[in-house]
Order: sequence, then C-alpha cells, then structure tokens
Amino acid sequence: MDLDKGILKNEETISLALRSLYARYGYVQYRMSRFEEYELYVSNKDFLISSDVITFTDTNGRLMALKPDVTLSIVRGARFEPGTVQKLYYDEAVYRTSSSARGFREIRQVGLECLGAVDDYAIGEVLLLAAQSLRRISAESALCVSHLGLVGAMLDALGFRGEARVRALKCIGEKNPHELGALCRENGVGDADAERLKALAQLCGAPEQVLPELERLGCERGAVEQLRRLTAMLRAGGVTDGLILDLSVLGDMRYYNGVAFRGFVRGVSASVLSGGQYDRLLGRMGKKGRAVGFACYLDLLERLTASGRGVDADVLLLYDERDAPERVAAAVRSLVGEGLSVSAQKAVPEKGVFGRVVRLSESGVDAHA
Repeated sequence: MDLDKGILKNEETISLALRSLYARYGYVQYRMSRFEEYELYVSNKDFLISSDVITFTDTNGRLMALKPDVTLSIVRGARFEPGTVQKLYYDEAVYRTSSSARGFREIRQVGLECLGAVDDYAIGEVLLLAAQSLRRISAESALCVSHLGLVGAMLDALGFRGEARVRALKCIGEKNPHELGALCRENGVGDADAERLKALAQLCGAPEQVLPELERLGCERGAVEQLRRLTAMLRAGGVTDGLILDLSVLGDMRYYNGVAFRGFVRGVSASVLSGGQYDRLLGRMGKKGRAVGFACYLDLLERLTASGRGVDADVLLLYDERDAPERVAAAVRSLVGEGLSVSAQKAVPEKGVFGRVVRLSESGVDAHA
C-alpha cells in the first residue's frame, strides 16, 4: 500500500523522519503504557517540567498517573549489561500543563535515550542526532551546547553553596551579569573572580571562538577538552553550521551533569529540543551507569505552520442542488484520477484554502470566475 504523505500533519511527517533517523543508528523503539504508578513522580517531582500530574485510582487500589514524562519510565525499566549501552527511541504522548495554554494538554514527544556504558562517542552520537533532528524540522536551526561541569566547578571554587548557588545558576541561565555581580559582592567574591564568572555566563558563539575563551578563563580543563572532542566529532559528522557553545544552557544539577543542550528553529521562540547527561538521575533511582538523551517537543511545531498553512485541497469543486449526485461523483473521480485532491462543496468555505476553484457545469468542469 502506498502512503500518501500529503495527508499527514506536519508533526506526523517529522515524527516519521525522526524515527527513521534514529533506527538507522541502531536505536530500538521503546513502547510504554500511558499510565505509571504515581509514586514514581512523587519521588522525582523536581525532575519534572511541571509538577501537575493527572491521577486516578486503579481497580486494584493503586494510585496511578497519566505519565507526564518519558525519561523516568525508561530509566525505571532499563536493564544494564556491563560494557554495553542501551539505545532506545520513543514516540509517546505525555500529559501535563503547558506554559502556552491553560489546563492539561496531551503533548507528543519524539526522542531518544542512551544508557549504560556511555562514553564520549555515545555522547557525541546523541549530539549529532540532535543536530540532524533539528535539520529535519527546519533548514534554519541551531544547537546550543553547554557543559555543566564548567559552571559547577567555577561556582564550587568561588564558594557558592545552598541558596546562593541556586540564585547564581538562575542568573547564569538568564544571562544576567548585573544580578550575578551583585550576588558575588553579597558572597564576598573578589572583583577579578566575579568578572571571570560573569564572562563565563555570557560566553556564546561558535566553538572556534568560545573554546579559547574557556581556556583563558582558567575553566576546568577536563570539561573543556571534552567539549573540544565532541565539537570535533560533530564537525566530522557534517555539522558545520548552527553549532553554538552557550554556557547559559543549564539543567537541574541535582539530576544533570556534563553536557547539556537545547535546539531552536526559526519561527519558534522556545526550544523545540532539549537534552543532556543525567547520570545523577540514574544514581537517585538506584541504577548503575551513565545516560544521555533528548526530546523533541512536537506540539511546539504547530507554530511553524500556523502562518504558512498549506492548501486544504488542490481543487474546490462547486456544484448545486440541480446537479445529480452521480455527475458530481464522476467529476470528483476524474480529478482524483489526475492525482489531485478534491473538495466538493456547494459554496466556498469562508476560511478554506484551495489551489484552484472550478464549477460543475452542463458541459463538465469549468474554471470558476
């Protein structure tokens, strides 16, 4: 059976492209139930994008939830074999509140997770697939990469702890050097060190520009070298444009460590892809190993087509009550036989978009004036 891709929604087309991409790199589809025990989310509530969860009591008395997150379910069910990695991808719906709409929404995500004996190659492969995912979404995209080890090491060295550390991370994530400088003064950080931290927070640009600056600022050498290796791997994989090192890209350091990244496409203000290393989440859930992954948020891609809507049909065929149904059917069949999509109507829909409009007449199909 031939698949007419013209009938697919934008998110369905992208989903198929992404799943095909991940399968080519040896990732296996992970399928899961819509439900999980609520306890999984209670124990890891601060990991969730939204703490709002839809719950219900199952027939066996267990408190269940419509899943608001995919990664937690995958980690919970993962089985690790020494020296190997589990490569999994998913195409699932999650249920949570959205910053762009009131109430709960069903949000479709496509993404992947790599768990187990994760090394630099595995991390680089995930970054490469993130960049290629963005290209399949839009020709104009950017992958912004950071390293939490760089930020964490500098905050540790400057003595940021507890609430002061949380506030510093917030300032860095918001690229707010003014508030960051004030916080440094509150915590007795010297002027020179404060300037280093502010410079780190504002670093953003091509790897060739940022990596030398990280060395100049005396950042943690191991993390800088890892970024250098990973960006070299991305360049070798064909990612020559749209790769940005941005030290303001952060995650919750109770769960995340190492590389963190976000993906953006022209026409959508929010990140349509986010991911990173989450070894600490594995540790909190009693799993041994390392992990890295990302998710693409397909609901955000509605904004890409809202202003550039395609046609509802190639042809709008107008007829009236005097036309016999069999004549209308014959005209539709003839047009469909030419490879066209057809909408037969008695009047032009107010908000319809059509390639051309024709009218059924006694002599056949005429162009509509």
